[in-house]
Amino acid sequence: EKAKLLRSQPAQIVEPKGLLYVQQREFAVTTPKDGSVSILGSDDATTCHIVVLRHTGSGATCLTHCDGSDTEAEVSLIMSAVKSFSNNTGCGRLEVHLVGGFNDDRQFSQKLTNQLLRAFDLQPDGVHLVTFCVTELNDREEKDIHFPVIYGIAVNVKTAEIFPATFPEKGPDKDLRSAHVLTGARLTNIYDAKMEQLQIGPYFWRPFPHVDFWLEQDDEQILQNLSTSPLAEPPHFVSHIRATLTFLKEHPFPSRSLFPDRKPRIYKKNEEGLWERVCSDKI
Repeated sequence: EKAKLLRSQPAQIVEPKGLLYVQQREFAVTTPKDGSVSILGSDDATTCHIVVLRHTGSGATCLTHCDGSDTEAEVSLIMSAVKSFSNNTGCGRLEVHLVGGFNDDRQFSQKLTNQLLRAFDLQPDGVHLVTFCVTELNDREEKDIHFPVIYGIAVNVKTAEIFPATFPEKGPDKDLRSAHVLTGARLTNIYDAKMEQLQIGPYFWRPFPHVDFWLEQDDEQILQNLSTSPLAEPPHFVSHIRATLTFLKEHPFPSRSLFPDRKPRIYKKNEEGLWERVCSDKI
């Protein structure tokens, strides 16, 4: 019933003000007391799942975008993150919302759904499954081709409302963060809720193999080889991959060009509610 209700809502366009956008293999956790961030969101999930974990007592809310790379470790990580904000809360319970995936040919979605359910089931704490809108419950068919109904969601940290969403602005450091994923990153926490700061990096990778070869390929080749679900990707998938590959070509050694001082790139919300980079010497 909950999945049906969620699927029936049109995707809302979430503007950048007060938003913290979470990319694949990233997570962020905050509480209703946060003066900078009121919405956590992520989209472009085809076989990936977006997970929202919330403690009803403290209101601490975590959103992550999982792709099945190391699900058990990732679930432990987000559980610890939410609990660290909820230790002194006498009442309340942990609730989880799972959204994403569809009936894809290679059954990547189904596998990830099973991994997530198992990982939460293995947790010593009780976790209540509140929203389950994944795989076959998030599937639509058009001319014998399957697609997800919902590609992205947002959660309002203050009201706990979850809704389908799209995000015109996915920054800051969009290409840098995508490059981190494409080079095999692990799940990374990108937000310090106590300082109300977005922290990117420092990230280190080796020169991306065959980057020139990939940049020479046509759109169809990129789609077929670098997507888990070529037929169901959003229209901007190829241009996003090209931008990431170009970034990797320009920055083969991020320790030299991006993080020479080995410190994260730090952003805070300005008075307009938009991310602004903070000079590291002020920290």
